[in-house]
Amino acid sequence: MTARWVVGIAPERDLDVLWRPISLLWKNNVTEDSEHYERVRRTHNLMRVMESVRETDGNDGVERLYTEYGRRIHHDKELEFDLAEALEAVGLDTSHAAAYDDEAWDPGIRKQMDDGLALVGDDFGTPILAWERTDSRRVAYFGPVITRVPPGDKSLQLWDSLTGLTDIDGFWELKRARTERPDFGDRP
Repeated sequence: MTARWVVGIAPERDLDVLWRPISLLWKNNVTEDSEHYERVRRTHNLMRVMESVRETDGNDGVERLYTEYGRRIHHDKELEFDLAEALEAVGLDTSHAAAYDDEAWDPGIRKQMDDGLALVGDDFGTPILAWERTDSRRVAYFGPVITRVPPGDKSLQLWDSLTGLTDIDGFWELKRARTERPDFGDRP
């Protein structure tokens, strides 16, 4: 939901969104005997394909594929979709599907993941957002965790509030218990 929110506000706040991977397989140290292993292994391997796309189609290709993954996983409830079809659906070369089982992409994923976690600390996961404060210092935060994209001006208000808070030295964290599941809205 945070990704959809950022995509929606990017033109309004002149944001240049750079997509980076984080592997929940590695982050959560999921072992093969875990009930979650197959799911996080699948999403990890899907990131390998995204990194192959990044190499040839840049950040734009990664965003297109990430959005397509979201459509299929969250809207269509289909984790085991045909990778070549997903690539083709967003105008990407289907040969990228070969990266799915190729561990050669893992060092790049690990480096980008470690770079992101270095900005916020190792006890956080995804989403991580990073930007420059008004004094040009780089900051990053885990979150915001949202269950739906806020409508219209509320989306911009959320961004402005978040970036405003991070301009305050000494501000670190807000948190409250989540009482609802994500509402993915219409299929993008």
